[in-house]
Order: sequence, then C-alpha cells, then structure tokens
Amino acid sequence: MDQPDDLRAVRLIHKTLSDVNRLRIVRRLAQGEASVTELIDHVGLSQPLVSWHLGKLRLAGLVETRRAGRETVTRLIPEAWDRFATYERRVLGLTATDASRSAAS
Repeated sequence: MDQPDDLRAVRLIHKTLSDVNRLRIVRRLAQGEASVTELIDHVGLSQPLVSWHLGKLRLAGLVETRRAGRETVTRLIPEAWDRFATYERRVLGLTATDASRSAAS
C-alpha cells in the first residue's frame, strides 16, 4: 500500500534525525553556526562524513550552508523546525483541539 505524500514528508525528517551523529551536529548548531572544521572537531568524524551528514540535514531543509572564504559555514534554520513541528502535528492529527479533546476524555 502506498503511503500518502504528507506521511512521507514527516518520515523524511524523522529518518534524517534518527542518526546520532546528525543529532550531535544539530545540538552543536543549536548553539550557533559552525564551520565544517568546527563540526569535525565537535563530533570527531572525518570531513567527508561530516559533509555527508550535513547534506542529509540540508536535503531535509533543516540547515543551510554558506561559503566564508575557504570554509563552509552551516546554521540551523529555526523557522524550518517550527514549520515541521506544526506540519507534523497536523498530519498526525495532533492539533491543540485534538489534544484537549483527548485530555477531556
């Protein structure tokens, strides 16, 4: 049975965040933007592996990168996280009115 596209979109974010190293990168970026070199030092992975993880986070729309001289600097996109949380609640039927209805039961 095919899954609806909205559930696939939710799954993409969850799958992206299911990796501990990506979560470590996200936690570091929550403190502020960082260069790939800084992320390498923080997570202890090789440059190709950190870049690969950043590519997954970028594909999911959770981070963005920019060039600063010879470095690539990455930052979280706060509005993307907020948008996803709202979207996920809607898709899964977890809106505020649904939650208050469940609490009243």
